[in-house]
Amino acid sequence: MKNLINKSIHILREVKAQFKNPAVLWSTGKDSTTSLALIKMAFYGNIPFPVIHLDTGFKHPKIYEFRDRIANLWNLDLMIGKNTDALNGGMSPEISKFKCCNALKTEALKQLLRQHKFDALIMSIRRDEHEIRNIERYFSPRDKEFKWHIVRPKTEDEMKVGDTPFVSEQNVELWDLYQTDFGSNCSHVRVHPILHWTELDVWNFIRKENLPINPLYFKGYRSLGCEPCTKPTAKVVNNIDDFIKNLELSNKKERDGRSQDKEDTLRKLRAMGYM
Repeated sequence: MKNLINKSIHILREVKAQFKNPAVLWSTGKDSTTSLALIKMAFYGNIPFPVIHLDTGFKHPKIYEFRDRIANLWNLDLMIGKNTDALNGGMSPEISKFKCCNALKTEALKQLLRQHKFDALIMSIRRDEHEIRNIERYFSPRDKEFKWHIVRPKTEDEMKVGDTPFVSEQNVELWDLYQTDFGSNCSHVRVHPILHWTELDVWNFIRKENLPINPLYFKGYRSLGCEPCTKPTAKVVNNIDDFIKNLELSNKKERDGRSQDKEDTLRKLRAMGYM
């Protein structure tokens, strides 16, 4: 655990040193709350970045309750990203989950990035979450259209059983040396400080540090999203010890309860600027 934490803290301090205007994305879930706690560790109890929460208007009420409580407790510089034009135009998961996710999350994020000119965005994805995230780098550029261009399908010769069907064309990050300058066509860089963590690592860290936990996890959720598009897939429990015990015995995937997480769908969303 110590090595995981130290690597994350090193990455977060690189963000502060190399970028002029970073922000951090917070869903109120376990991963992004862990990232906030790591930022506090890295900067002696402070979170020196604006904290963005993307509000689709379809979040579970407990997400809003948890967000406001922790934002106040941790004195966060909270910014709410909301695509009001799309919502006023009737956008909802009933129209299309893909279109809704793109409009209410990706476009809302793009609007904030353009408005505030953030040059780095700290995110909380992990390699073990999903195949398309398994090829990410700690510092990952997005172009002026917010697109991710450094992935391509593998050739037949490159394919191996069990491997992701995609490959990254960005340089491998070795010996804790990270590329942070991607040229003038880069709109911002996405930074993934817990990319090397696993789901179980995150929960063990939360238990160790006694971090606040969104109560939805104890109601059977393993991944948090919009209420119409997310369902519980785990056992209902009363405490973190039971949650971790069930997690260790589970053969289900973490994001089985997320309706938009089919491989092709998530790949397309990520190429368009999704998280």
